[in-house]
Amino acid sequence: MSMVNAFSREDFERLDKAERALIARREKVLGPAYRLFYEKPLHLVRGEGVFLYDAAGERYLDAYNNVSSVGHCHPRVVEAITRQTAVLNTHTRYLHEGIVDYAEALTATFPEALSQAMFTCTGSEANDLAVRIARFVTGGTGIIATELAYHGLTSAVAEFSPSLGESVTLGPHVRTVSAPDSYRHSPEEIMEKFGRDVRAAIADLKRHGIKPAMLITDTIFSSDGIFDGPRGFLKPAVDAIHEAGGLFVADEVQPGFGRTGETMWGFERHGVAPDIVTIGKPMGNGYPMAGIVLRPEVIAEFGPRARYFNTFGGNPVAAAAGKAVLDTIRTEGLQQNALVVGRHIMERVKSLSAIHPAIGNVRGSGLFIGVEIVADSTIKRPDAALTTRIVNGLRERRILISASGPNANVLKIRPPLIFSRENADMLVDALGNVLKTL
Repeated sequence: MSMVNAFSREDFERLDKAERALIARREKVLGPAYRLFYEKPLHLVRGEGVFLYDAAGERYLDAYNNVSSVGHCHPRVVEAITRQTAVLNTHTRYLHEGIVDYAEALTATFPEALSQAMFTCTGSEANDLAVRIARFVTGGTGIIATELAYHGLTSAVAEFSPSLGESVTLGPHVRTVSAPDSYRHSPEEIMEKFGRDVRAAIADLKRHGIKPAMLITDTIFSSDGIFDGPRGFLKPAVDAIHEAGGLFVADEVQPGFGRTGETMWGFERHGVAPDIVTIGKPMGNGYPMAGIVLRPEVIAEFGPRARYFNTFGGNPVAAAAGKAVLDTIRTEGLQQNALVVGRHIMERVKSLSAIHPAIGNVRGSGLFIGVEIVADSTIKRPDAALTTRIVNGLRERRILISASGPNANVLKIRPPLIFSRENADMLVDALGNVLKTL
């Protein structure tokens, strides 16, 4: 877990009386497993667009929350949810035009081969369902993921989510490979290495009598440190898992829905053909919905035997929320906005690196940006402590971001898709001011 999320007893003592009381109540009733962001936690009471407001009425620029992808409390989404809630909310075992309309609109954003959808409530459930299908289709159990991947919290999915740390043990059927570190390796090395590592993982599974079922990657490697390329480097790895009889699962829970700017879905940047795509988080702009989109032949035998059903997954209200999100992305040109504003942020942060050598690398695509913070730019030595200070320094200036990566030294910038150039300048100006003070 990133040091950004650490909240110590010393931090607690610095809070005012009301905040300490609320945290004490929270710990008593929710238990010790929950975590709070920042050295000084935020008590948020309202959101609108790209801004969040605390209990004192202070405004914060949200450059982190991907869940509200089209902006906090977007009127179109709020109206769609409210209208449908007032009429009917059941489940997918009854006929409902809204559910079918949404599934058609969703699958229309994918390549033609990915034409069927199944709905869940969370990304964890979506990846859990992908595992079930992959094992059924391939007859294998082996799973390959990256070294610091996060794919969810169910028992099956936690076993290939190493970013959860000591709280989970990777399954004996799981093999991990290094993420494509574009800061420390050339594009040519990455193209060759990732495919070679996946082939080695496949060979090791087979050596232990484990048949491969799937390779799963978050297509921008969010938890591994945010790596966007080089474009096309995934293809050798996908070819390898297909040759071994396994499936390729593209986890688009974080990079999907236009966030990478160049394409609607992250895997499209690499020219690969997933067998299953898992989606979630931004799908309902805060309404809990997720799912998978897959090739019909993958589900052809599993479907009749499993008779999949999820009580709340894909219900009429969820479908209304999801349709409103898709309509908003299209009508407001948010994919193009992500591309343009994201490039502006990256250009401005790169200009800061000429002044502040702690900025070792700036990378990403669209409005999914990683800024690697280093103690020594010559040897590219990570600086997690400085990263934590930067994130908390921005929080004190009412700008919200987080951090990721194996060394917790990559600033994670992932604002709502409606982020403007003005918002971007607020963010980068504040980052520059924080770096000056440090």
